[in-house]
Amino acid sequence: MSAPEASRGRVVGLVTSTHAAAHDTGPGHPERPARIDALLARLERSGIAGELARLEAPLADHTALTRVHPAGYVARVAAAIEGGAPYVDSPDSAVSRGSFDAALAAAGGALAAADRIMAGAWDAAFCALRPPGHHAEEATSMGFCLFNNAALVARHLQAVHGLGRVAIVDWDVHHGNGTQHLFERDPSVFYASLHESPHYPGTGARGERGLGDGEGATLNLPQPGRSGDAAWLAAFEGTLLPALEAFAPEFVIVSAGFDAHALDPLSSTRLSAQAFATFTSGLREVLGRAGWDGPGHGRLLSLLEGGYSLEGLAESADAHVAALVRG
Repeated sequence: MSAPEASRGRVVGLVTSTHAAAHDTGPGHPERPARIDALLARLERSGIAGELARLEAPLADHTALTRVHPAGYVARVAAAIEGGAPYVDSPDSAVSRGSFDAALAAAGGALAAADRIMAGAWDAAFCALRPPGHHAEEATSMGFCLFNNAALVARHLQAVHGLGRVAIVDWDVHHGNGTQHLFERDPSVFYASLHESPHYPGTGARGERGLGDGEGATLNLPQPGRSGDAAWLAAFEGTLLPALEAFAPEFVIVSAGFDAHALDPLSSTRLSAQAFATFTSGLREVLGRAGWDGPGHGRLLSLLEGGYSLEGLAESADAHVAALVRG
């Protein structure tokens, strides 16, 4: 047990993995091991790392993966990596020999963090793990993503912990096509996305609100390129947070991409690091009004998605984590 857990104030976990560095995407690929190094170094320099409870991510088992992804897809990903394939399904999703364990750790770390939050040991957590997940479809890898970590946590919370309503809030600059498609017919999972549009992957139009029984449980708030804090915060505070509160989730998962930062090379959006702190504080306020925010009651799990400027990623993640801890 770490010092933050022993003192039992507000406990925020930080989940990392030694496997993350072994996911080698090759020279010039933006989703690279240096992302995690830069992020963790910034948390140390700012001092916020000393306020976090640390956990080395366990590897997810195949039962957890197959709550979302067919067993045949999991086996195909494993075989491709073991066989030395340079990528899975798309050249964007580059892999190396260490990629399967890194993906298992990214999923397993997220699930372990959710378990600690549900047990009341942690109030919230940030998973600094890779590869990211929100572009992964049910049986297709794309956009740097192999397994959909946010979706895996949502199904785990429902299957293992018996939750009825789970929300996923995605502020990555790219729309989380995989997450939306996995839940668009399911009214028990609310998916809300702020993203740049038009932009990769081309999904996430405002009119995409879910299908069948899930209609209304999907909320897309596309923002034009070169938008900044004012536009994104207006959409987040004016539309997303009221919709989230109306859904009354029992747990909130954040697909925390930081590639909307002004320095990011893969977008034209111009957010500051402070915007991510404001997003985080807004979510905590919603949880607080629901009676879940505070020692033993915070149900907020943040999963690293994008963010490809090392400086922009580091300062944004630092602001986000500080807001998790201090509000």
